[in-house]
Amino acid sequence: MKATVFTSALFFLLTLVSCNSEPSLQKYFVENSEKKDFIALDISPNILNVEKSKLSAEQNEALNSFDKMNILAFKADQTNQAQFETERTKVKAILKDPKYQELMKFGSGKDGASVSYVGSDDNIKEFVIFANRKENGFAVVRVLGDNMNPNNIMTLMSVLQKSKIDMEQLKPLEQLLKK
Repeated sequence: MKATVFTSALFFLLTLVSCNSEPSLQKYFVENSEKKDFIALDISPNILNVEKSKLSAEQNEALNSFDKMNILAFKADQTNQAQFETERTKVKAILKDPKYQELMKFGSGKDGASVSYVGSDDNIKEFVIFANRKENGFAVVRVLGDNMNPNNIMTLMSVLQKSKIDMEQLKPLEQLLKK
């Protein structure tokens, strides 16, 4: 009997601890990925379509540190400007969490972009790019990986130049870019 009560109490406590009600980008993505004004994409490294044998050791290391990319975009139009403002405010509030360390910010007024990261300088778990424009909407891009660092990201950019990007994976974003 005591074991059952103890087990029940332990289960309850673990359930309570695991229910984190703080907002996070991951929760935001899950909650909004199926809504009509949002476009959600998960992109794997194979989108780059590169021959690994033609890459340098540094480029291969950078590519191997990249696991996947999640994109969530909100398409703004004349009818949903209030919702656009609400959703943009939610994302900005999430990104104010100290775990998101801002690398750079550009733009002015209501249009602009920022790049943040989660982790330490030499072991970045996630890069977050947030770009918004009142006329088009906004996009949040999460670049997830292991042992990423700013040098890896810069090297990955050079790999992008050599890649034959699989545009089929990016097809859903076309409707966001069309005006």
